[in-house]
Amino acid sequence: MCSVPDGKKLVRSPSGLRMVPEDGAVSSPFSLEEPPWVPDRECPRCMQCNAKFDFLTRKHHCRRCGRCFCDKCCSRKVALPRMCFVDPVRQCGACGLLSQRESEFYDKQIKVLTGGAAFVVTRDSSEKSQNMTCRLANNHRYLFLDGESHLEVELSRITSMQVLTEESSPGDSEALSYTSSQDPQQLRVEAADDRKGASAWLAAMHKVF
Repeated sequence: MCSVPDGKKLVRSPSGLRMVPEDGAVSSPFSLEEPPWVPDRECPRCMQCNAKFDFLTRKHHCRRCGRCFCDKCCSRKVALPRMCFVDPVRQCGACGLLSQRESEFYDKQIKVLTGGAAFVVTRDSSEKSQNMTCRLANNHRYLFLDGESHLEVELSRITSMQVLTEESSPGDSEALSYTSSQDPQQLRVEAADDRKGASAWLAAMHKVF
């Protein structure tokens, strides 16, 4: 039996066991809702190879798209973290490939972002900079910047990101800028001492967008 983190609960759906936010909690912006399944009466044939369903050729629903397939076209079970499934679930070929690519993002990039990295941060046109740790919140909804002060930027409010070139920031290709529409301003974050860690964090951040 898997352990349930604080703020989460286990829910059993027709597609499988899911670990979702408690009632009232807001889910990750990367999450997907379970799709409605195509009713059995509306799919007499496989929606991939057109094989007719009968006693021997059974129908299966892809847990990601909800469409009907035969076992040959929907046999693989692939992890689907965007729908919070605890175990790998049955998916059609196209959805399985997409979920595999996304699993790498969850397994690697999300861990880098929530782990954080050290930057020198400059707000708007201010000449004053401060050393801050930038990290993605565990619920994936906010960027936290902590130093002498604390700043939170809602991920959904970010309208643009740009890695600054040597022309716009001489000698420092690690700089990044983004604008928040919630509080219109620009933040510039430049790698501090750990340039390797900062570079990995910036690369992961760009995969979000």
